[in-house]
Amino acid sequence: MGPFSVTGARDALRRTQTAMLLPAVLVGAGAGLGAVGFRWLIEAFTRVLSGHDDYSSAGHAANPYVPWLGPYFVLLAPVVAGAIYGPLVYRYAKEARGHGVPEVMYAVARQGGRIPPRVAVVKSIASALCIGGGGSVGREGPIVQIGAALGSTAGSVLRMGEDRMRVLVACGSAGGIAATFNAPLAGVFFAMELILRDFTARRFGLVAVSAVTASVIGRAALGDERFLDLTPVDVDHLAAYALYVLLGAVAGAVGVLFTKVLYWVEDICDAVWHGPEWLRPAAGGIVLGAILLALPEMYGVGYPVLGKAAVGGYEVGFLLVLLVGKILACSVTIGIGGSGGVFAPSLFVGAMLGSAFGQGMGHLAPGVTGSAMTYAVIGMGAVFAGSARAPITAVIIIYELTGEYGLILPLMAAVAVATGVSHALSGETVYTAKLLRRGVDLDLTGPAAIEVRAAMGPPPPPLTPGTGLREAATAMMEADAGRLPVVDGHGRYEGSVGALALARALHEVPPAGESIEAVRDYPPALLAGQSLQEALPLLVASDGDGLPVLDEERHHLLGWVSHRSALRALHPPS
Repeated sequence: MGPFSVTGARDALRRTQTAMLLPAVLVGAGAGLGAVGFRWLIEAFTRVLSGHDDYSSAGHAANPYVPWLGPYFVLLAPVVAGAIYGPLVYRYAKEARGHGVPEVMYAVARQGGRIPPRVAVVKSIASALCIGGGGSVGREGPIVQIGAALGSTAGSVLRMGEDRMRVLVACGSAGGIAATFNAPLAGVFFAMELILRDFTARRFGLVAVSAVTASVIGRAALGDERFLDLTPVDVDHLAAYALYVLLGAVAGAVGVLFTKVLYWVEDICDAVWHGPEWLRPAAGGIVLGAILLALPEMYGVGYPVLGKAAVGGYEVGFLLVLLVGKILACSVTIGIGGSGGVFAPSLFVGAMLGSAFGQGMGHLAPGVTGSAMTYAVIGMGAVFAGSARAPITAVIIIYELTGEYGLILPLMAAVAVATGVSHALSGETVYTAKLLRRGVDLDLTGPAAIEVRAAMGPPPPPLTPGTGLREAATAMMEADAGRLPVVDGHGRYEGSVGALALARALHEVPPAGESIEAVRDYPPALLAGQSLQEALPLLVASDGDGLPVLDEERHHLLGWVSHRSALRALHPPS
């Protein structure tokens, strides 16, 4: 039996891999096309709202469409954009608010990879409007969420199990990164390190196929040019490694600072704003506009500014102004309800830090330091590693953006130190912090890692107050349930009736004229956001075959958790 069972298992695995190959290719193609379309949307909205292809490099120029406003049009551009995407996000997909990656991580870890398909459309439009209107955020977070939504939709259409659904979500995320940065390897490792948080050969192969497909489409549409062209890097002095290590330590601290300021500003915005959420981006756009008026280099993603800083186009003092300005502008954009990523801003901050560090050390130790451009590029990877704590992705993406293999050793040294410093200073990353603030710890496993919403099913047919005992017994038999909820005419939850109490009432009390009021009780109710670990003891102690799941106000019935649905959540079918 042994050899045959092993052979059968291998055949089954091979069939599974083959069955997933075509969906992975299709999802990669969709993510690649999505990235191209998203880039086009950003460029279109940027031209409409600023009158320039990229206003970050235009100085204090006026918008040619409204020349009488002069440079002051930037006060209105974020307001106009926010007035459009604010209601759009609020009405159709609240998940599209913010930087996107945490929502994908949460969907993979806690929701079986399920992401509503409308998220892809809303996120595309909202983020393109936000960036085109001056939002100082990146485009990688949105495209990760867009690609992930495409993968989830494909999995739903094909009726795949949760494990395969998660893989397709990772395929979409990898494809988005690959096409956006022309970096297929970085897309693969981003998906494996941050989205799946798990490395297996089978998953790696499928994610790689998707990333390659997306990258081919992206290169065909957007070109095959490196982000930065570096002169060959050669570390002539061993002492230079001490400088790279020092830069890594500073970058790790700056990455943590970026995370802290981002959520600190978001907390301030939450405390200050008391109006409707759909209006928040437009109202907060005034603050963002004021920052852009003072520092137009913060408009949009800001890649031209990053490129100029990397080649030494700014003095040290202004580089530090740009560093602080980007952290503040990005934080305000997210805090007011904007939609965009934090990956690119962390690269921007790293470039400013690295360039300033390299120029400063060049004056102090000119014979040892080397090119300031090298420090700018290494700073990009190190700050990202310090904020996201994804060292493999940080190394790979910088290598792919530059194509310079001579960077590898100093880059690895700086990224390793930045990651260590980040670990020492903070227990959260720029991505996990958002989830931890919602009470979600991705490092938890087992029942503690599963929310009640993932285990609940639809409630059994409810009874209404005043229902007779015999009628209730008939309803219970027809539903094949051991407990039925009681819901009034307004949809409010009014307790439940258990089979044991109902049987006793029918046996001991003359049933004529008697209603369920005599046997109605209020078993412990669950909330959708509770962990299954909290729910299991209550479920075991209940005398029926399930417990109700209520909304946060504990007024309305959302679902029902039974022993069977709890077991299914703990051991989902593949």
